Amino acid sequence: MSNLDHQFVEKDAETSGHHNREAAWRLLTSWTASESLRKHALAVETCVVAYAEQQAETLHLDAGSRSAMMDLYACTALLHDFDYERHPSPEEHPFVGVRELERLGWPVKLRTAILGHADYSGVPRVTHLDRTLYACDELSGFLTACALVKPSRQLADVEIGGVRKKLKDKAFARGVSREDVYRGAVELGLELDAHIGFCLAAMQRRASFLGL
Repeated sequence: MSNLDHQFVEKDAETSGHHNREAAWRLLTSWTASESLRKHALAVETCVVAYAEQQAETLHLDAGSRSAMMDLYACTALLHDFDYERHPSPEEHPFVGVRELERLGWPVKLRTAILGHADYSGVPRVTHLDRTLYACDELSGFLTACALVKPSRQLADVEIGGVRKKLKDKAFARGVSREDVYRGAVELGLELDAHIGFCLAAMQRRASFLGL
């Protein structure tokens, strides 16, 4: 665990007050009209928060610190692409959004993780939050795609083996970076199947909420 990760042991004032999940959702929806982008944000949040819960257990956080951690991870996931609909180019996303988040006073840990989820930003992924957002972003989108091609269009019918097969099919969900998926698992210190299984299980638990 890095020194930066120790910061989550104490409740961070930056994550309190009006910088909460409700505010993050309002900001996301005010910038993003696309239903698919909104659902993507919710899928990423689902996976990121599941990893946050696991990390909170590992760190033996008290209730207050755990709540602050969950909120920070949830907000980071919801806001990671909030500027994408308006500013989709690599020259603007996520830089425009992060400048707006800074103007609005969102915490630096959140902004740093959002910058780090884009390899081309040059911002290193140092904390558990940084690595978790990156690892869950492309994979959650890929799992959604895997569900939508099933006859049932349900996550319940998606299996790890099927996901691995689809990852090798370059024609399937070609917008998803396989390299990001593979690198994300490595940065979390996990085997790919374990990472896929963890995120798939998290999304399956919230399948109705995610519309899958």
